[in-house]
Parts: sequence; C-alpha cells; structure tokens
Amino acid sequence: MYHQIKNEKEAHYVFKIVIVGDGAVGKTTYVNRHLTGEFRKEYLATVGAEVHPLVFYTNFGPVLLNIWDTAGQEVFGGLRDGYYIGAHAAIVMFDVSSRETYKNVPVWYRDIVRVADTIPMVLVGNKCDIKDRKVRAKQITFHRRKNIPYYEISAKSNYNFEKPFLSLVRKLTGKPSLNFTVAISLVPPIIQINQKEMQKNQEDLEQASKVPLPTCDEDDF
Repeated sequence: MYHQIKNEKEAHYVFKIVIVGDGAVGKTTYVNRHLTGEFRKEYLATVGAEVHPLVFYTNFGPVLLNIWDTAGQEVFGGLRDGYYIGAHAAIVMFDVSSRETYKNVPVWYRDIVRVADTIPMVLVGNKCDIKDRKVRAKQITFHRRKNIPYYEISAKSNYNFEKPFLSLVRKLTGKPSLNFTVAISLVPPIIQINQKEMQKNQEDLEQASKVPLPTCDEDDF
C-alpha cells in the first residue's frame, strides 16, 4: 500500500518523473493504475500535462515521485520544453503490439536529452499481455545502445509494475539496495496475465541480450 504523507516536506526524497511515448501506448493507464494512493492531481495547462504524485515507502524513507503525464498532448507533434525542464528522470514507453511506437522511441529519447541532458531513463514495452505482439525481443535493442534498463509491463494486469519506478528511484538516490518495503496498493487487474508466456518473453529477452547489436543505427529511424 502507499505510505500516506501530507506534503512534500515529509518525504525523504522528491523527484519529477516524465513519461513520454506515442499516443495510446498506455502511459495514462499505467499512471492511473497507481492512483489508489494519490493525494492530489494537478493539470498544468501551460505545458499540457497532468501531474500525479505517487508516494512509495522504502527502507530509506518515503519517496515522492511527481509523475508528469502528457495527457494526450503528444498528438500535437511534440511536447513543449517546459514539460522536460527540471525532470530528474524519464520513462520512455512504447507498445509491443505496434512497430511504429517502437520506431519513434529514438525521437522521444532525443527530445528528453535535448532539454534535460542525460537524466536517468528506462525504456518500457507496454501491453506485453497481448498475444499478437509485433515487436519481438530480438528487435528491441535501443536500450542496449543507450545503456538504459528495459522492462516489459502490462498496464492492465499490473505485471512488472513496480520495476520501472524502483529502477529509477535506486538510480536517483544512489542507493542500489533501496527496496519498496510496503506492498504497492494497485487497482485490481483488468485481465490475468499468462505466466508461461511472460516467462517465455523474459527468456527471449535474455537470449536477445547476448546477440551482438546490428550494425544499423536505430537513431536513423
């Protein structure tokens, strides 16, 4: 469950996290699944973003993550620089059932780096519960080129939900031994994940990580 705090001063750490990616990849769904513990939500019209504060209790004290969701503004052909300014870390998300959303990952990455420089990032492949996935493990190499973590999640089933946030918080705090000490209280899953399929996906990812990177540069997409 979330550790309830009344204001930012009670948190041991406070970070701004931006979530980017093409429309309909599941960014808002991903955030909304965590809102059981939300104590406020704010819409910043000037940058077209909804800010969702999420609090996680850890073995190093409460951590407040102010999650900035584009709220669909990516359809206007890019986000304003104000969205990225002051960001401590970022999640770049694509949909494993859409090749186009993965193809655009380098674009989102470059936008972040242009404004926020080399802040910690994780690459997230959402909708891994879908059987007819279009982006296979061996095709997912961008994270290896940029040396950032990659996680496959299912926003509808809560699969691997905590991993992107945990990875970023460890990096931001400089504490690799940090763990969430209280179970995250999530909205009940909409669907049930097939554990055998998820195990197969994980094995495919591990095998793909051992294959030399192709010579083509994904940044040219």
